[in-house]
Amino acid sequence: MNPVMADLPPGGIGMPNLLSRYAECTIWLARYMERIENLARLVDVTETFVRARSTTSGWMSIVQINADDERFIERHGTASEENVVGFYVIDRENPNSIVSIAHAARENARALRPLISTEMWMHLNMFTNAVSALGPADIRASNLSALCARLKQDCQTHHGITEGTFYRDQAWLFYLIGRSLERADQITRLIDIKYHTLLPSVAGVGSEVDIGQWAAVLRSAAAYHAFRRTVAGDMTPSHVVGFLLKNDGFPRSLSTSLSQLYWAVGHLRTDYGLKNGYAAAERVEELRATLAEQTVKDIILRGLHEFLDWVQRELHLVHEDIARAFWPAAMPAPPHRAPDAGTSQDQSQS
Repeated sequence: MNPVMADLPPGGIGMPNLLSRYAECTIWLARYMERIENLARLVDVTETFVRARSTTSGWMSIVQINADDERFIERHGTASEENVVGFYVIDRENPNSIVSIAHAARENARALRPLISTEMWMHLNMFTNAVSALGPADIRASNLSALCARLKQDCQTHHGITEGTFYRDQAWLFYLIGRSLERADQITRLIDIKYHTLLPSVAGVGSEVDIGQWAAVLRSAAAYHAFRRTVAGDMTPSHVVGFLLKNDGFPRSLSTSLSQLYWAVGHLRTDYGLKNGYAAAERVEELRATLAEQTVKDIILRGLHEFLDWVQRELHLVHEDIARAFWPAAMPAPPHRAPDAGTSQDQSQS
């Protein structure tokens, strides 16, 4: 396999360059595990909100966030709880289901066995086996919350094991890049869809339903307690959007994800002499500057959807910049690549 195209700086760390396929697999392992946790949380919060409000609306937003409208409607037609949960948890024909993503994560980990710890591999193997064994009974309404809690906990266990055992070299930086890209992409999609589907009429702003809706958005991002702890005033759409976009203390905010992404790409260039990461670094820096120079009010008045759509496109280009820089496009596709899920979201390993 071709190594990453860069020379180590004189007197550098003294380790050989990372194989291109290792860099690619590490990014996708991080993205897939982050994606599973996000999806489990979104399903759990949606089920709780729909049950509390005695309504069936809300399930379609999960389909929209994942850009699966066409595939889902063709398969199921109606966005009921049974259809959406089955589609996103146990449907092996859906490349964006938890069972499919877990399999892809393990195959990437299998390719990384020379790099990852035994603890990481054992946990991923057990996790994928458990997910693969799920059936219709496990996703019934009475079992769904407990299942989502287990999925989230398993993903958080993976993150903890990785944090504690993954050697801090180039592979670790690529893992951080993957995790940061996925978090930034997911938070912008959550805000974009939820803002426009949950924003009530002017008469409903400030009502109990309004507050409940925005609390659900925060819980979907694991941000509710952090928001309540740090944001003074009412739970308004602008406060929620501002927190999720610009709060540097919240680990899943857009600003935090972009900062970590910039840091990781920068260290690949400075510590390992991988100068071909310049395009990605410049693009991320432009994203950070554009976010920092605007207030939340500016972003909303100028068009929240347009801003978030631009961010999502730029994140996709950052991933492409990294791919062009660190693994050749002409390399044959490994068997652990997921099928293409469309151009509206970076859901495929390509």
